[in-house]
Amino acid sequence: MVDSVQSSSSAADVIAALNAKAKAGSSSATSDATATQDRFLKLLVTQMKNQDPLNPLDNAQVTSQMAQLSTVTGIDKVNAALQALSDSMTSNQSLQAATMIGHGVLVPGKGVDLTNGAGFGGVDMAQSVDRLDIAIYDKSGAVVRNVNLGAQPAGLVNWQWDGRDDAGVALADGSYTFTASAMQAGKAAEVATLQFGMVNSVTQGKQGVALSVGNMDGIALSQVRQIV
Repeated sequence: MVDSVQSSSSAADVIAALNAKAKAGSSSATSDATATQDRFLKLLVTQMKNQDPLNPLDNAQVTSQMAQLSTVTGIDKVNAALQALSDSMTSNQSLQAATMIGHGVLVPGKGVDLTNGAGFGGVDMAQSVDRLDIAIYDKSGAVVRNVNLGAQPAGLVNWQWDGRDDAGVALADGSYTFTASAMQAGKAAEVATLQFGMVNSVTQGKQGVALSVGNMDGIALSQVRQIV
């Protein structure tokens, strides 16, 4: 468990780094736009200096080229604005993710960690079902426990395992896996398994904000289905 002081410090470090990156990106975009204008003006002046006196540069051509410069400059400004907006959203995501450190979450997966005789998991269903069954497996792939959760509504359903097998014998702590099956009106219903884990750290990468959850890395913020 990471305490609140550590979480706040991590969030501050993330935001400071992102703000520095955003400022550097903004300066780079402004420099590129200025360089584009300078190159255009140099080319235009050179063209006018070396034009044929008997066939001078047409005013319409000059106007057209000026319009092209205006278009390019406008596109550069739009790109800079979009980049600033993207950086701002990334900063907000990083701050939001940093506050999750030390909290339990449910993300797509089929693992269940048994700790001190307790294991947790979840499922996500698009519709209500008449029967929901959970099957838990050990590392060898053998079924150690079957749990009938009965009728369940649509949406997220959390479940807890007492760490015992079907014979009531307490099993050793460790990593297990599970599957879920559901029935509605005698037909199989679609169900997605969710794995429980503690958020250990937050990483900012090219693909956006990613979390380290339990023994899983690279979990996108959008994959978090519930903060427990």
